[in-house]
Amino acid sequence: MRFLRRLPLLAAAALLGLAGLTASPAHAAEAGATAGPVFKAPYPCGQRWTYSHHSAEVRRALDFVRSDGGATAGTPVLASAAGRATRYSQPSGAGNYIAIDHGGGWTTYYFHLSAYSVASGASVAQGQQIGVTGSTGNSSGAHIHYEQLYNGVGQNIVINGAGLSYPGSYNQAYLTSDNGCGGSGYPFSTWGSGVNVRADARAAAPVVTTLAGPTAVRVLCQKQGDTVNAEGYSNNWWSKLRDQNGFVSNIYIDHPDAVLPGVPLC
Repeated sequence: MRFLRRLPLLAAAALLGLAGLTASPAHAAEAGATAGPVFKAPYPCGQRWTYSHHSAEVRRALDFVRSDGGATAGTPVLASAAGRATRYSQPSGAGNYIAIDHGGGWTTYYFHLSAYSVASGASVAQGQQIGVTGSTGNSSGAHIHYEQLYNGVGQNIVINGAGLSYPGSYNQAYLTSDNGCGGSGYPFSTWGSGVNVRADARAAAPVVTTLAGPTAVRVLCQKQGDTVNAEGYSNNWWSKLRDQNGFVSNIYIDHPDAVLPGVPLC
């Protein structure tokens, strides 16, 4: 028997923004750069963002905004690799921003934060929250301006070992984060038969796999998405499954709560 609490659908449109300018000419990847850390996306596990590069940008920056229905403003900004964080403020340009020194000549920048989440000089782990997405400084809307530098020279951005494209506008390229997903996940079971696991928390997202019957699963995180109705109940929360590498509506997770207890947000 299922006892799900009905939750209203919360919808928030992502805000598009333009990044602030800094002061050095743009560079292509520096020849002979030593291998850097395995960088991950600078936002939470399971979230899907779109990104763009503006021709006026100084280094090889990319600007990220949410494209999964969540609000860009207020979303945690995560360290894309471990290192030492330093806080800065440039009201006429980068706004509140953090630089993380990863060692070996590698540094990442995170601009336009609405708030800092770590002290200056703190050691941070990959996936740790370092700030909050905002629009401080020379910015017209909330976004994450993100850079990877080697010996102070901007590099073409690489996430999980793969180079990203450099589209001139949003909604041409997308990236779903696996930063902070954790290794093991939280154990639950599904109920019902023919339950679709989808690429995102949307009813129209591509089907990754189908669970034939009740299945033991490991949930990495959860987030709000499309509302799903089943057996007289409604739920707009979805769980990201570790082993199936996709999302399933929480309405098909065998637990009485609509929001799974103890499971972090994506």
